[in-house]
Amino acid sequence: MTRLARLVMPGHVHLVVQRGRGDLPVFRDAVDARVYLDALAHGARECRVGVHGFGVLPGEARLLLTPTDDAGLGALMQSVGRRYVRAHNLRHGLRGTPWEGRFRSTVVESPAHFVDALRFVEGLEAGLSDRPVALASSAAHHVGEQRQALITEHEAFWSLGNTPFDREAAYRRAAEVPIAPDALARLSDAALKGWALGSAAFADALARATGRRSRPLPRGRPRKSTMPASGDRER
Repeated sequence: MTRLARLVMPGHVHLVVQRGRGDLPVFRDAVDARVYLDALAHGARECRVGVHGFGVLPGEARLLLTPTDDAGLGALMQSVGRRYVRAHNLRHGLRGTPWEGRFRSTVVESPAHFVDALRFVEGLEAGLSDRPVALASSAAHHVGEQRQALITEHEAFWSLGNTPFDREAAYRRAAEVPIAPDALARLSDAALKGWALGSAAFADALARATGRRSRPLPRGRPRKSTMPASGDRER
């Protein structure tokens, strides 16, 4: 089966997951996470991609990004991958790539799904009190605990309040409640399979703009027509 081209739409938010290979951690400690984020900051400036959120977990990196052109997203992830692999292998005495293959991504309808996508990226899908052990994330930035220069705030985050304090408080309130299981499954499924994360109208608009199918085909066989054959129709 031919693999679909990556769904990319400049000016829209993209949820990206970059996974390690097998069961070995691709990020072993906070130093590895810092090296990755330094590579991300360099690549984002070079490729003109906005970084709205990040989460670095032992087995994967999750990112929320907006590219300004068609090539920006792919160029950024290639740049980050190469820079990180060189530093990672030198530091740990390894060879080859720690990545499972190409990165996974989807286009996110904003503002409808922005906050849930940001929470997923930052590892807050189960709520602030039950977050997984992330080596680094932008959660502290968005709840007002620590400013992070890497972050470019998206207009959907700005719409949460009139002041930084209002926005941080609104995001904290949202993050205190776990993401509903069906919404979480949809987030993960869209990111890993490359389907648009949004309404049917949003997905259809993306398909028309990109010439690429943006949601899965309906399950099952096509429904048989109930119309009579041409020879059987009344004359």
